[in-house]
Amino acid sequence: MPQHPPAVYAVTEKGLALGRRLADHLGARLCAPSRLAAAHAAEPFDSLPALVAATFRDRPAHVFVCACGIAVRAIGPCLGDKARDPAVVCLDDAGRFAVSLLSGHLGGANDLTRELAAVVGAVAVVTTATDAAGAPAVEVLAREMGLAVGNPAAVRRVNAALAAGRRAAVFDPLGLFAVSDPAAAGFFEWVAAPQTPDGDTPLVVVDWRVGPEAPDRLYLRPRVLAAGVGCRKGTPASDILGLVAHVCRQRGLAPESIGVVASIEAKRREPGLLEAAARLGARLEFFTAEQLAAVPAPNPSDTVKRHMGVGSVCEAAAMLASGGGRLLVAKTRTGFSTAAICLAV
Repeated sequence: MPQHPPAVYAVTEKGLALGRRLADHLGARLCAPSRLAAAHAAEPFDSLPALVAATFRDRPAHVFVCACGIAVRAIGPCLGDKARDPAVVCLDDAGRFAVSLLSGHLGGANDLTRELAAVVGAVAVVTTATDAAGAPAVEVLAREMGLAVGNPAAVRRVNAALAAGRRAAVFDPLGLFAVSDPAAAGFFEWVAAPQTPDGDTPLVVVDWRVGPEAPDRLYLRPRVLAAGVGCRKGTPASDILGLVAHVCRQRGLAPESIGVVASIEAKRREPGLLEAAARLGARLEFFTAEQLAAVPAPNPSDTVKRHMGVGSVCEAAAMLASGGGRLLVAKTRTGFSTAAICLAV
């Protein structure tokens, strides 16, 4: 689902001048009370809480130019969890302070706060524990490295240790958790097995495989799996996602590590397939029948060849999308779709 641009809300005449400056900088929509909107080419609203509620999840960031209390009351009924909430930043209408209110790390509110403070000459106010302690935030590092957070609840335990000046252990068999900043790297110790050196040290596991759950064990998922999918016309996304979840459970694979969903070119506009890839957070790749036919897939089908002109769709597509990687899950089917999964090389 396409995401709308950020929104900037200003509630006073004085704040609207600052709001316009911020909106122009961000390429954002400026919103103002109906009595003030026309004079500032802003979108009018009669109720700020109602407007925010209608668009809260559709926008990556909400910037308020008003008292923090007004912003808090507007967003309060909309709050979900730190893995899904958008960034929220509040500036006073004099432009003296920029405050990161919500989703500082995963949503990027801390970075946005610093950016907007620099634009208007404000003091950036960031109160997340790791920032206050000068420690790295593990979810920010993960985002920079292209790693998905598998169990967000464990982020708090890891960050609490880092903010307290303690180290976290890292099991990283693929060598993907590469912390370039020496100061930040000093907060971690890399271990050769998925276990901590003592009971007080949290563990970060960077892997595409499912492991035991624990509150102090954070899984970061590299996008190294390619899912090949074949489906009948009109197959709903729920059928495809159910099949993918089933094969992942069977083989101990993390769905968050699926970085690409691949199929035959004829399925490029199949709504269920497009929705399934979007919900997995994976990019889509399509291959021609000629490309797929050149792949020595282990389980070709005469039925598929009659309908699609090629003996294998899901296995061949997974193998191509993974760059010729190892086939982890051979063709598995439901009544409407087939799936195979490869580990990218």
